[in-house]
Amino acid sequence: MTDNVNAESGKLNQFIERIERLESEKADLASDIREVFAEAKGQGFDVKVMRQVLKLRKMDPADRAETEFLRDEYKKLLGMTE
Repeated sequence: MTDNVNAESGKLNQFIERIERLESEKADLASDIREVFAEAKGQGFDVKVMRQVLKLRKMDPADRAETEFLRDEYKKLLGMTE
């Protein structure tokens, strides 16, 4: 029984250490991303719009088309068209 507990403890510890390492890497990547946004902002780009574009690029083309269609329809309903 003690061997089983030690084995399970070892496995659990490995999972925890892997997660901790990945969390650290994720924090480093988030910092790098913030730096890129800051650099883009410094060169005159609108970071808020860049984030919106990134979100759209992650979407499936059909979902993106539907979202853009609905957005345009809502704008029309609200009298926000040119």
